[in-house]
Amino acid sequence: MCGVCGFASKQSRFSKDQLDRMVDSMVHRGPDDRGTLFLNTMGLGFRRLAILDQAGGHQPMSCEDGSVHAVVNGEIYNYKGLRASLIAKGHVFHSKSDAEVVPHLYEEGGIEALTHQLRGMFALALIDRKTESLYLVRDHFGIKPLYYTRKSDGLFFASDIQSLFAASVMTPHINDTSLWHYLSFQYVPDPHTMFAGVCKVPPAHYLMYRRGRVELTHYWKMGYDPDLSWTLPNLADAIHDVLKDSVRRHMMSDVPRGAYLSSGIDSSAIVAFLRQKEEVDTFSIGFGEDHGEVNELLQARETAHVLGTRHHEVTVTAQEYRDMLPTIVASQEDPLADPSAPALYFLAREARRHVTVVLSGEGADELFAGYPIYAEPHALKIFDYVPPKARHVLGQMAATLPPQMKGRGFVIRGSQTLQKRYMGNAKIFSEEEKVKLVPWIGDGKPYWTVTEPWYAASHHLDPVSQMQTIDGYTWLPGDILMKADKMSMAHSLELRVPFLDVAVFELARTIPPQFKVGQGTTKLALREALRGELPSTLANRPKLGFPIPIRHWLQPHGYFYDFVREILNPHRAPYFESSAVQSLLSAPKGTIFNQDRKIWTLMIFALWHQEFLDTAKCSSGMFGGTQGGD
Repeated sequence: MCGVCGFASKQSRFSKDQLDRMVDSMVHRGPDDRGTLFLNTMGLGFRRLAILDQAGGHQPMSCEDGSVHAVVNGEIYNYKGLRASLIAKGHVFHSKSDAEVVPHLYEEGGIEALTHQLRGMFALALIDRKTESLYLVRDHFGIKPLYYTRKSDGLFFASDIQSLFAASVMTPHINDTSLWHYLSFQYVPDPHTMFAGVCKVPPAHYLMYRRGRVELTHYWKMGYDPDLSWTLPNLADAIHDVLKDSVRRHMMSDVPRGAYLSSGIDSSAIVAFLRQKEEVDTFSIGFGEDHGEVNELLQARETAHVLGTRHHEVTVTAQEYRDMLPTIVASQEDPLADPSAPALYFLAREARRHVTVVLSGEGADELFAGYPIYAEPHALKIFDYVPPKARHVLGQMAATLPPQMKGRGFVIRGSQTLQKRYMGNAKIFSEEEKVKLVPWIGDGKPYWTVTEPWYAASHHLDPVSQMQTIDGYTWLPGDILMKADKMSMAHSLELRVPFLDVAVFELARTIPPQFKVGQGTTKLALREALRGELPSTLANRPKLGFPIPIRHWLQPHGYFYDFVREILNPHRAPYFESSAVQSLLSAPKGTIFNQDRKIWTLMIFALWHQEFLDTAKCSSGMFGGTQGGD
């Protein structure tokens, strides 16, 4: 069940027609059903992808006396226990849908009952007619999106940004701060979007609107608390059991389901647990032409054979990737320069031909310390013995060396504090480079203003736990979960992530540092937990990531070489300083660190601008009109 929208106002200023347009703009999120509730000063809209109780799961849902109404995007995995408890207290249910527990649970215990008892992925909206309140609640990790825009006379919300524009209450404009941070992170960090005036309800937050007043509350925190009393065998057993239970809960559906399968242990573990219960369709992606060095298909095929699945493969050519890129960028809504995002689009398209639900391994690297960069604190430990002033001098000296000189980056990073050198898994442009690229913004707030609050909250922890905290609050919702949701929903496919379960996290947060990164590997405790489920060749397989051959494509005579230069020419991309762009495009290979990712980041933004801010497209009704302003 996959799309919610609506509004709230102090007076009857908005129409049923606006609500209908918002609902109809999200048909891709829910092609099976639609529903609306219009109450003059408040409204709820819903698009449904029927997963549970296909005949009786129509939304909005209400409590017995009609004083509470709700729409729910996602799945409540503990709904059966909640439902039984509520029935025992006298509540009457009219469907078998998991969403129906939401209005009854609120009626029983208020907003705190929702935020403390729901276990799942969800973005929900609830109207309390007695207090004239609207609540917007987003799940603990930010698996499902929830956007809103405030107006002088009310508030609009939706699962898609385009649904907000369909209400015809604002005109799309760039948020300068968002562009500034996008050039650093390759995505727009919460709570902002690239559109001025459009925000996200952050993960683990709820927003309350009451008679023109808005309050945002943080109801749960992703806090790590390593327990040094764990032994590795006991910890591995506990991880195995809680993950197996999470996969079991994530299987609930009345429609066909399957799983993504890459070369890594995360998706392999999920498939192994699924396979114990039923036959499984698995899906993998690779690239055509001569890109064997970055192709996971062979390893995924071997895993599928070992686990005995019905395996499906997608092979994408550079031509297909390039031709579909504008459509994919439009589906993302916010610019996201992760090259693997379009690959998920093609993978979801193939999966939807066979199933309606897929399980995937997102979140395992953040919770169990799977990224190779998490090994860096150990590698840089030698610098702990160098006095701070000497470290600073070493860093300055290293910065004067040629970019391609071996060891230069190691010394520079070793000379910096963790707070300055680590901002997450992507660091694209430096602050100095951004000033040259977008001088019209001026000297914006540095990237560490985004990460500083989470460093402050985790300052007492070991370096790896601090890095996990940063990624959990920024990279995970801003990149990993954003692309997972947008690319699957573009094909009306529901994607579920068993690693991102509250019970799984409550255990993962206690893993000691030595069981995260050690013995020459990452995710040490998770690998140990899976030894009984996966052959040792799979359990010990190093992380490959999601390899996309953009370096090959951007080379002279590559498929994207002329395409990028056309997209980024000064006439089509006047928002970037042309001299800075040309310097980047014409630089000899190997002379600029991260050159390919920088070019890709600029190209994705240029395509986003073309798709969303082109005057002709806006005036033609792509956003349902451009009346009003923010």
